[in-house]
Amino acid sequence: MAASPPVRMNWHPNMKHTEVERWICIYPAYINSKKTRQEGRRLPKENCVENPTYVEIRDVLSVSNVQFVVENKQYCREKSRELQFRGRVRVQLRNADGTLCNSEFSTRESIMRHVAGKIPQLKTRQNKTNDPQPQPQSSGAGAGGGGGGGKKGKGKRR
Repeated sequence: MAASPPVRMNWHPNMKHTEVERWICIYPAYINSKKTRQEGRRLPKENCVENPTYVEIRDVLSVSNVQFVVENKQYCREKSRELQFRGRVRVQLRNADGTLCNSEFSTRESIMRHVAGKIPQLKTRQNKTNDPQPQPQSSGAGAGGGGGGGKKGKGKRR
């Protein structure tokens, strides 16, 4: 997205669809399969993704031929105040005359379904699932006690 971000102003009923305040908001919690409906999930669990971030939503939308803006906002239902849970994406759904910007996305739900469907295909997600977690190596056969094998019950002499 090479264009400069649009100018922000307060909302009023006569605003056009091209103004940022009329664009729809997508928080990562809307498509998070780990969240409940009460915690802010908007789609059914089978259509959602595990722990999405605003960066992943931005990456999917950047190739989807829609205009969007990333904002540093906190979702009101989010319990954690950490930086990884911050961020929202505003997406332009309609042109100034009220026609759809992209005929593929007629509603906010269609955009969220598209984003949730594409996030697992991102390279960052592919790398996470392909790398097996290294298993901790056990040192010692059968000793199992604390401190790297040796005899049990024998402490350090002073």
